[in-house]
Amino acid sequence: MSLNRCEQRLFDYLQSHVDERQHWQQKVQNLTKIAGDEYVAAARIASELWRYYEERSAVAAPFKEAARHEGLQRISMRNLAELLMRLWTEPRPKKKKPDAPPPI
Repeated sequence: MSLNRCEQRLFDYLQSHVDERQHWQQKVQNLTKIAGDEYVAAARIASELWRYYEERSAVAAPFKEAARHEGLQRISMRNLAELLMRLWTEPRPKKKKPDAPPPI
């Protein structure tokens, strides 16, 4: 999976800050359970990640620097949301498709 620059910056930040990572692990797990649907969960998590990115841009060095150079135009966090879901949640069993009737 390929992450954009902002997603990669946020992922690296979470990897290097244990408290933040633990907070986000809980958040991703909870949002995934509540949503029930992976598509809806990923959209909610992506939205929360962007809010977090904006908030960190005011106080954390790597984000402040990036915001100064790149600005804070909304960027998709969808790939990062899906990656975090894969890393931090139990895989859901895939639905079985009904057996196809034999060919005639």
